[in-house]
Amino acid sequence: MAFAGVKEFLQPGSGREAVDLLAKLGDRAVVLGGGTFLHGLAARGVLGEVDTFIDLQKAGFSLVKSERSGLAIGATTTFTELAEAEPVRTSLELGAVRDALQYPPPQIRNMATVGGCVASATPLFDLPVAFMALDGSVKALGPRATRDIGLHKFYLDYFEHVLERTELLTEVLLPKLPSGSASAFLKLETNANDLALLNVAVRVTLDESGTCREVRVVVGGGVGKVPVRAVSCEDVLKGQRPTPALLQESGDVVSLDIHPVDDHRASAKYRTAVAKVYVRRALQRALTRLGASLDGHNGQES
Repeated sequence: MAFAGVKEFLQPGSGREAVDLLAKLGDRAVVLGGGTFLHGLAARGVLGEVDTFIDLQKAGFSLVKSERSGLAIGATTTFTELAEAEPVRTSLELGAVRDALQYPPPQIRNMATVGGCVASATPLFDLPVAFMALDGSVKALGPRATRDIGLHKFYLDYFEHVLERTELLTEVLLPKLPSGSASAFLKLETNANDLALLNVAVRVTLDESGTCREVRVVVGGGVGKVPVRAVSCEDVLKGQRPTPALLQESGDVVSLDIHPVDDHRASAKYRTAVAKVYVRRALQRALTRLGASLDGHNGQES
């Protein structure tokens, strides 16, 4: 697919310059991270009357930085750069991110950017689901100020988010989690370059007695216009010591929270059936990383 209507390709040297360009060009411009899903957006009619690309590669947003409050990830950080960052490689808390980054093929990992993945508002993508399970937020730079937006409030609809037309996503922020926390992610796909038919990310925090203090379960991939937080699954485990029976029950009640679609890739019935299994398996993986004893297995997994 050729972009015959594109007249300009701009590379601002800073976020402020990029915001000024957005204010000037309005709906004529689209912001590029790695550009790996640009054809996908064009095929879905999302680009409209765009005639200018604003490429952020020189705007200074490539970083992975551990801070007192958590982990800051710059918008133009590639999937490969994030996967190779020490906190992602070693942290139990960031296990869901590590899991999600294993699915794309190297060609995508080396080009796709974290900010582009999040800002595209594609409900079939993986990293946003993992970030949501970790209570992630984004930092948006606008003409007058910056603001932090929780990812659970960021998405509105297919390819729609709450950013103003003149705002730019500059960072993803993952807060520091309590001790005793671990996360995990699973994806159903047909091949290595496929968008998710269904994906699940979970985060569990255990206290010293092995009781679940906090649980997050997020489901994406054809279960709604945006990724869904499965509160019913969380409620089964909160305040309880996890057992195989409770994990099974937590997976079974996911159907109360999701509304899968029927399409040419999978039926709603199939997505619901897989969601029940994947919620249970993801919770089990996160708990195993914490050394919890389930089904006779006891030991930590990275």
